[in-house]
Amino acid sequence: MSDNPVFDRIRQEIDENQVVLYMKGTPIFPQCGFSAAVVQVLSELEVKFKGVDVLMDPTLRDGVKQFSDWPTVPQLYVKGEFVGGCDIVKEMFETGELKQHLEQNGIAPATAEA
Repeated sequence: MSDNPVFDRIRQEIDENQVVLYMKGTPIFPQCGFSAAVVQVLSELEVKFKGVDVLMDPTLRDGVKQFSDWPTVPQLYVKGEFVGGCDIVKEMFETGELKQHLEQNGIAPATAEA
C-alpha cells in the first residue's frame, strides 16, 4: 500500500481485472470521442474489459494520469500493465499488435471463453 489512496485503488482495479479502461463515461455511453474509439476497438476484438468512469471522481481523473505518468484519458491496462491512450491503442489495433499483445497475455475474445 502506498500513501496515496487513489494509487491503491488503481492498483487494486488493474490487479483484479485482466483488462481495464479508464475512460470518460461508461462503455455503453462514452462521454468523449477518444474513449468511444477505444471502446470500439475493444468491442471489435471481443475483449471483456472493465470500464472505469473518471468523470465520477475528480481525484481518480487526476490520479490515473499521475499513476501512469500519461497526461490524457482514456488509458488502457492489460494484466496490470499500462498499454497506452487512444492513439496508441488505435495504431496497435490497425497493425494487429494489440490483438497479438492480448493473446500473449492470455486474453481471449469473450466469445471464446467457456
